[in-house]
Amino acid sequence: MAGADSGFGAYSRLLREPGAVALGFWGMVGRFPIAMRPISCLLLISAVTGSLGDAGAVAAAMLVAQGIASPALGRLADRVSQRRVLLTACAAHAAAITSLLVAILLGAPLWLLVVAAAATGCASVSFTSFMRARWTRMVDHGLLRTAFALESVLDETIFLLGPLLVTALAATAHPAAGLVACAVLTTAGSVVVALHRRSEPVPAPTTERPPRAIGVPGVQVLMVAYAGMGFQLGAVDVTLVAFAREWSMPALGGVFLSLTAVGSLVAGVVFGAVDAKLPPRRLLSVTTGVLALGAVPLAFAGSPLVMGLFAATAGVAIAPALITGSTLLESLAPRGSLSEGFSWLTSAGAVGIASGTAVGGRLADGGFAGSAWVAVGGGVLALVLSLGGQAALRPREETTAQ
Repeated sequence: MAGADSGFGAYSRLLREPGAVALGFWGMVGRFPIAMRPISCLLLISAVTGSLGDAGAVAAAMLVAQGIASPALGRLADRVSQRRVLLTACAAHAAAITSLLVAILLGAPLWLLVVAAAATGCASVSFTSFMRARWTRMVDHGLLRTAFALESVLDETIFLLGPLLVTALAATAHPAAGLVACAVLTTAGSVVVALHRRSEPVPAPTTERPPRAIGVPGVQVLMVAYAGMGFQLGAVDVTLVAFAREWSMPALGGVFLSLTAVGSLVAGVVFGAVDAKLPPRRLLSVTTGVLALGAVPLAFAGSPLVMGLFAATAGVAIAPALITGSTLLESLAPRGSLSEGFSWLTSAGAVGIASGTAVGGRLADGGFAGSAWVAVGGGVLALVLSLGGQAALRPREETTAQ
């Protein structure tokens, strides 16, 4: 075992920081609904109306609204404080999700459900982005990559457990229980994290207008790279589900998705403990390259057992690539715009996932291999951007020194 300041001991050192355990736990509580809201809508609306099409439209409206609103909420947090935005947004979120729940149960028309879902999405802050900004404020630079690795591991954990929790609540209580749990978890996590003063980023002075993160060329490169990675992840999900369907074993789709998350989780833990010698901008090229290569074998899977192995392999570079991207963003974004910067990356990734799912779904009708090759294309886009944007990805300090 490595010492406390290196290797896996870095996690021990991180969690010994005052307030770190509470921040990590309640941050995970607050963003659990990210993995729960869409499937909660699908389960409840399909149970009430019998229409998966309507359910999908409502879930999509929520996700799109959140993707649009997140950067604005992030910028607002940089200006007036995360605490105010979190407390206000969680109250608005509780009201919006309650209205959505009531509208569904009363059999309201689809347009009203879409409006309520969009309102819920607009009131859903990018908890992942806020948490990364808080770790940047709370720990020294030597532990920052470990903190981002911990966040990636927690992200994978919620996407493993969130759908299972929703399904269990729907089966044992009521199909509406998932949305109720989302409201409770979002409120609890938001309130506790908002009151975690030690980690709160210092807002920009009210007399100054902080520079916009999206105006930084390196942030723009990262956004497109994240969109490419997201496109790959969305297409990979479709590939795994399509393969399971072609083998007349649809339940295996969820198993394959879980194996991908496990591969990412394990790799993220190891990556956060390794003292990488390459600068982050070079490391981004390596991790995106491995990510693109990881999707190639999916097109050649010839049995469920082989696909399970390939699914885990395809997930290996996900967390390392995202950890590296977060490290780069911290070094590129203006100091007063970190929450906004992380929110832009989250939104870009979400748009990529939605696009990859849509395009991959079209091609998957002709066979799972088609969506697998589409996934590779998304990874290649991220690789090309990371290679071609090396100059823009130089940290602020390096650029200033030249």
